Amino acid sequence: MRISIYLLAFAAFLAAAGLSFLSANLAADAVENRASAEVRAVLSKEGITWAQVDTDGLRAEIRGEAPNEAMRFRALSLTGTVVDASRVIDLMTVTPASPVQPPEFSIELLRNAEGISMIGLIPTGPSRETLTSAANDIAGQTKVTDMLDGASHSPPDTWPAAMKFAIDALELLPRSKISARPDRVVVNAVSGSVEEKAELEKTLNKLTPQGLRVVLNITSPRPVIAPFTLRFVLDDQGARFDACSTHTASGRARILNAAAAAGMKSEATCIIGLGVPSPDWPDAVVASIGALSKLGGGTLTFSDADVSVIAARGTPEELFDRVKGELEAALPDIFTLHAALPPPETDVAPNATGPSRFIATRAQDGKVQLRGRVHGDLERDAANSYAVALFGMSNVQAAMITDETLPRAWSTRVLAALQALADLREGRVVVQADLVELSGVTERLGAKADIARLFGEKLGEAQNFKIDVTYVPPPEPEAEPEVNATECLEQLNLVQVDKKITFAPGSANFEPGSLKIIDAIAEVLRECTDIAVEIGGHTDSQGREEMNAQLSQQRADAVMMALVSRRVLTRNLTAHGYGEAQPVADNGTEEGREANRRIEFLLVTPDTGDAEKTENQTKETETQAEDEQN
Repeated sequence: MRISIYLLAFAAFLAAAGLSFLSANLAADAVENRASAEVRAVLSKEGITWAQVDTDGLRAEIRGEAPNEAMRFRALSLTGTVVDASRVIDLMTVTPASPVQPPEFSIELLRNAEGISMIGLIPTGPSRETLTSAANDIAGQTKVTDMLDGASHSPPDTWPAAMKFAIDALELLPRSKISARPDRVVVNAVSGSVEEKAELEKTLNKLTPQGLRVVLNITSPRPVIAPFTLRFVLDDQGARFDACSTHTASGRARILNAAAAAGMKSEATCIIGLGVPSPDWPDAVVASIGALSKLGGGTLTFSDADVSVIAARGTPEELFDRVKGELEAALPDIFTLHAALPPPETDVAPNATGPSRFIATRAQDGKVQLRGRVHGDLERDAANSYAVALFGMSNVQAAMITDETLPRAWSTRVLAALQALADLREGRVVVQADLVELSGVTERLGAKADIARLFGEKLGEAQNFKIDVTYVPPPEPEAEPEVNATECLEQLNLVQVDKKITFAPGSANFEPGSLKIIDAIAEVLRECTDIAVEIGGHTDSQGREEMNAQLSQQRADAVMMALVSRRVLTRNLTAHGYGEAQPVADNGTEEGREANRRIEFLLVTPDTGDAEKTENQTKETETQAEDEQN
């Protein structure tokens, strides 16, 4: 009995102990869960959703990948407000920091009559001084505004070529905006004329370095056309424009479509210009071309608001009268129509001596012959004097006779014919009472339209004329004697025999004595612009290899930019840094290291693009500590 009491007491004790242990565990779990929930709530409130919180007794463990060190420290601090900081276990990792991205170098050059402005981010070093020097030279007496920022970072390999082209373009274009990046240059500019625009585009395309994308947006002002002229011909040779002018692009499209409907098959140019007599010009032209098409042939001439329609010989009179009446009704009020129907051939009275004529011919050698009839002695002297003024005294041969029966406007027609002949390289002009015929060859692209405009103005309304002028491009100028690459490099070597280009220790800044050498090298390269030359930079082996390669490239670029600032056309020049990879002497001695620190001018062979070394080299003489030397 007594044993049973002891057993019962012991069992009660064990039960109490188990209940206590269970209660303690439940309480501990409750505390842990509560602490974990409070920590999560605090972190979530601050937007820290990447952290995971686990509690183990009185400890709080934080896991997860923090985006940066600041966020990791923030998570620890917030957890410490809930759990004692000494019991917070940091098991977090931090996302590796991204490498620093190189800056995006770019520059914007603005040039106008006030001066030059430079805006952008460029590499620090000699390139800025070179750019500023070139801008000052181009600006002359005007102001240069420098708003450039610099970054101490190596530029892309294409940056020097882009800068070189931007400076060349800035010099050529007095009214321009040039935006340059390492891989692309955009040129916006205004030219003085269509011809100047074409010449500028041709020159800039030649200057474009290989591999650089260039966008040219060069505009030219609209020409003032006086008189505002259009001439359309429809004959056995087909439909064509001798001259075409309008004031809008939509008007040009309408006029060319009307000409195509009338039978014109070749491409035509219609100049958009200023001076149109009426905004209804396209309406008048389209109606008149349609009328000429209905007649089946003839000529149509607009000179400002005067409209002249000359029907083809043999056109039925009834058809002519009907089309003339329709056109008069269709033309806007400001335009005045004069229409003429030449008499049939059989109606022309016979003339044994032939019709009165004035004939002027111009040979390819420039000689001009004047023959035929003029009104009197005064008119003969005027024609001869005018021809001498146009063609030169030694080139004019005159054999004219006087005829007082000629029409009153004969002298005006003769002088206009001579002025038109002056626009031809060779040709012939025949003046008759009812017709002026010009034929020949011209080397000026817009000559035919200008001649039509001249005849329309000088001959007056209803005056018939024919222009049969062929454009032939002027011969290419004789090529300059080819420059010998070997001779150019020999001249460069002569400059470098007793003189050396040197730089400040550990930099790409020239020492003062080097500038005279670069001046002499620039003189040679101005005569050798067609020779492909590489500027090679080299260092000795002291210092880190990567640093040596970078410094050699900077020095080669510095020489390139110095040549650009001296107005050297550098389209065939390239700059390359070789670092310590191509020694020419032993780097174990000071003399050898001095020989290895050098700038070389190398010939780039056209078949492979590889550089061939010259016998002589420009060497740098400098003494520097390790890592500072190179």
